[in-house]
Amino acid sequence: MSDAQLPAAKQPSLDLQTHLTELEANGLLVRIDHPINKDTELHPLVRCQFLGGIHENDRRAFLFTNVVDSDGRRYDIPVAVGALAASPKIYAIGMGRPVDEIGADWLHAIDHPIPPIVVDSPPCQEVVIAGEDLRSPGGGLASLPVPISTPGFDAAPYLTATLCITKDPDTGIRNVGTYRAALKKTDRLGVRMSSRIGGAGGYIHWCKYRDRKERMPCAIVIGAAPVIAYTGAQKLAIDQDEITVAGALAGVPMRTAQAVTVDLEVPADAEIVIEGLIDTDMLEPEGPFGESNGYVALEDFNMSMEVTAITHRKKPVFVSIISQVSPSESSVIKKLALEPLYLNHLRDHLSLKSVLRVVMHEPLSNLRPIIFVQFSNGTPKTEVWRGLQGAAARQADSGKIVIAVSEDIDPENTDAVMWSLAYRSNPIDDVHVQPYRSTGHAPKSGPGELDSTLLIDATLKYPMAPLALPGREFMERAQSLWKELGLPAITPHSPWHGYSLGDWNDSWEQFARNAVDGAWEKNGDETWLQRRGGLKPETPVRTVEEADHTV
Repeated sequence: MSDAQLPAAKQPSLDLQTHLTELEANGLLVRIDHPINKDTELHPLVRCQFLGGIHENDRRAFLFTNVVDSDGRRYDIPVAVGALAASPKIYAIGMGRPVDEIGADWLHAIDHPIPPIVVDSPPCQEVVIAGEDLRSPGGGLASLPVPISTPGFDAAPYLTATLCITKDPDTGIRNVGTYRAALKKTDRLGVRMSSRIGGAGGYIHWCKYRDRKERMPCAIVIGAAPVIAYTGAQKLAIDQDEITVAGALAGVPMRTAQAVTVDLEVPADAEIVIEGLIDTDMLEPEGPFGESNGYVALEDFNMSMEVTAITHRKKPVFVSIISQVSPSESSVIKKLALEPLYLNHLRDHLSLKSVLRVVMHEPLSNLRPIIFVQFSNGTPKTEVWRGLQGAAARQADSGKIVIAVSEDIDPENTDAVMWSLAYRSNPIDDVHVQPYRSTGHAPKSGPGELDSTLLIDATLKYPMAPLALPGREFMERAQSLWKELGLPAITPHSPWHGYSLGDWNDSWEQFARNAVDGAWEKNGDETWLQRRGGLKPETPVRTVEEADHTV
């Protein structure tokens, strides 16, 4: 079947509330009716499932229906957290595809975009707040239940699950990006669009408006269909409209509508849209805010947005995402699309057919700095290094450390990667440091100088002795016995059984068989006949045998 004929397994939900209903029907959503303080309790509560040893498949979306703040105010708008990507299962429901098909779906959608259709009287504009209503005490942005993401460190409640829509003033091409926005006043936001190399498309548009000495129109969308929300975190080509890719992900055109106060089109079925104009002359301090690199971003001068309107459904749901220290909702959103895109880059663009998997390390490091590339056994050294360099160069802010491993190493298991580093790499031969790398999405503390790239070949370079665990048949039997005995549930991680790595002969295989058959004395009889004198202890048997054969 060609890419153009690739069918959708199931059409995904085209609005957020339908998605929430589907999550609940699948047992993936928890409703919390107890009063929860958005400023001190809401994000920490959801964060517990990312820190508490819960398997990722058991993580849930949360819907808070009784949200209050530190002033005692109660909000009529419920808050959903984890609803986009608390787990791969939740992300897959948002995509309408099984997890193992998500990569192919992204590649197909990028190559076959579907333009949106414009509609009138959209649900996202059932309620319009503008003019003095934006500036009244407790009105405007203050009427929204915006959580504090990192209580104790963040300077304000922040919009996190954003789709910031801007338009290139020269070409008219739209960009949709996920950028944080701090509440400053009831009608003002502090918006951070990354200005680093490989950063935000919205920042490129801002530069063009600055050169024109004009303010930049911006619409910040909260609570769009998941397929639209997922595009905001991806690094698509600068001239590719994310909403057209979202249409391809859904298999149907997305519905858009003209914004009320700015010349932009927004997702018609969104929950909430914040419209405004971003100053291109004056910047104001923004932050501190806990970032996805695991550190608190300190104060920077960033963009200031005057809010010109807030529109929403009659009964909207506010959406926030868990970011900061990974694993997080933010890292799941990026990981499930980025890894297939990297694999496609290496296998199809660079023709490295020996590349089996690309895994971006998620815990704490947030995907981008550390990448593991798995190669099939026997891959020539030149191809391993081409793959390492290709992974490091694909994206300016990703691949600071790239490690190559062989096919028996599960790149999802960092312990296995460390084992491979310990015994399959010789630093003087297998490590290369390249200078002049961008610091990327690095912590704000420190000198902010140029970074460098570390490439390591930790693949199997010659036959090695077997992995010293019981053979597969014995471990499978042990796991069956474990269940029969009613012992606590276990989840074995690869490697969970022994296997040959090439340095294993028929004689040793027979020794092992004799041992498990209870015939170990046969082995003793055979080795008794091979006794030798004049040798140092620990002299390898095959070294003596090879010497005998050369005489």
